[in-house]
Amino acid sequence: MSQHDFNIANQTASATRADLNNALVALASLSSGTAAPTTTFANMLWYETDTNWLWVRNEADSAWIRFAYFNQTTNQLALEDNTYVVNTAGTQTGLLGDQTTATWQAGTGTTQSLVSPANVKAAVQSLSPPITSASVGAATAGIGATAVGSYILAWDTTWTSGTRATGSTIAGTSLRPTGFSRVDEDYTTAANKVRVGYGSALGGTWRLMGYLGMLDGYGKYVYTGSMYLRIS
Repeated sequence: MSQHDFNIANQTASATRADLNNALVALASLSSGTAAPTTTFANMLWYETDTNWLWVRNEADSAWIRFAYFNQTTNQLALEDNTYVVNTAGTQTGLLGDQTTATWQAGTGTTQSLVSPANVKAAVQSLSPPITSASVGAATAGIGATAVGSYILAWDTTWTSGTRATGSTIAGTSLRPTGFSRVDEDYTTAANKVRVGYGSALGGTWRLMGYLGMLDGYGKYVYTGSMYLRIS
């Protein structure tokens, strides 16, 4: 650790040699010490030994700029919180550090920055409140009767034989809103079967959430409803 004014005085040879050596030691050790050098120069480096911070003198030689922290125990380099990230023109493009909670919660800033999981959580909750049974209920209640995400009981006019598996998709134009009905096998003709009522064709595309399967005999009459979910 050494500091020097970097001015070699007019003196004897031996004193000059000692002065030069002291100046070189100060230069080699980055003018290290617990206090800033008395004599300073523009762009000068100074390592503060009691805090482990490296400083750079500004070009006006009027103030010190904190540059980097050196952990002498782990031998690792660290940068000061809120250090700017800039492009080649010196224009700020990011920030190595945290921004205020209000900035994160506003969700409008464009400066890139380090962010903790807690800040992300706070911002998400601020912009979109946590999902609760009440909020889910309100959202569900607000869905229209035939809107995307809604369920409906419907009759598939294209289904006349075989089975249709859960998850099948079908155009709304082939579906009619309906209800459940029991087909009584005591009747002997299809004309006497108990039929279920139905409404007008639906729009969009729907997914079968139930199951359709035909039986032999009159019980296979096609007025059979099932549950559908509108997916588009």
